[in-house]
Amino acid sequence: LKIASAAMAARCRLAARFHHVHGTNVRLDASRTLATRVESFANGLCFSQEPLAPGQIFLVEIEEKELGWCGHLRVGLTALDPQSLEVVPEYSLPDLVNMGDTWVFAITRSHNRVLVDGEEARARSPPWEPFLLIERVRIPRDTLVGRSRPGRYSHILDDLYRTNALPATARRSRIGVLYAPQPDGTADMHIVINGEDMGPSARGLPTARPLYAVVDVFASTKSVRVIPVDYGFPSLQTLCRVVIQKHIVHRLAIEGLDLPQLLKNFCQRE
Repeated sequence: LKIASAAMAARCRLAARFHHVHGTNVRLDASRTLATRVESFANGLCFSQEPLAPGQIFLVEIEEKELGWCGHLRVGLTALDPQSLEVVPEYSLPDLVNMGDTWVFAITRSHNRVLVDGEEARARSPPWEPFLLIERVRIPRDTLVGRSRPGRYSHILDDLYRTNALPATARRSRIGVLYAPQPDGTADMHIVINGEDMGPSARGLPTARPLYAVVDVFASTKSVRVIPVDYGFPSLQTLCRVVIQKHIVHRLAIEGLDLPQLLKNFCQRE
């Protein structure tokens, strides 16, 4: 188990950046973890550097918004190798999807939970539980939910995170995509929004071919950052932070607690 966890952690660190192939309006930073659309509202397609492993989430945080456009971030998976694309399509929807073997969905202000016939909505698990369970996949929840940055009214954002009421398209919202293998040899694609699994958004994906994450920095979404996810067990420090945040009114109250300053800083970070 430890060897498998270490292998997954190493793979996730390697894949937690964008592919050098991307849309013409995208600019990547030197680490290839920050993607910014520098003009217009389209040509913002990005891909994961590596194909995803089963159960491996590709997680991004919305860094910057741009007023004046209609539409938001789009995410999904593709079996197309970005390196093989002669031209990166202008849009993920419908252009990339129409090329085949691609499943992309627009993130909306409401949650993107998709139910199939006869399926009932599942109970939402408490946000302080250390792991998010998606079928047999277990993901540390701590990284899936962002934290507001220090500043005026930042406690309001923290309240929205705690109650899972932060709009999916807001700044600091964290969106992830993964696939979960099924007994019939195919896979279900899941979208995770601020630590909540939206359920299968696409079924029957081929697992025999590599699947890359697709992130379309579209319209009102201006910039997104890849957030690495450590699949190891949560540290004692992380568990302490979960307990502290569960019992305080908002993050600004942490400063008044009788705790070592390093721990308070850790509890207040993003």
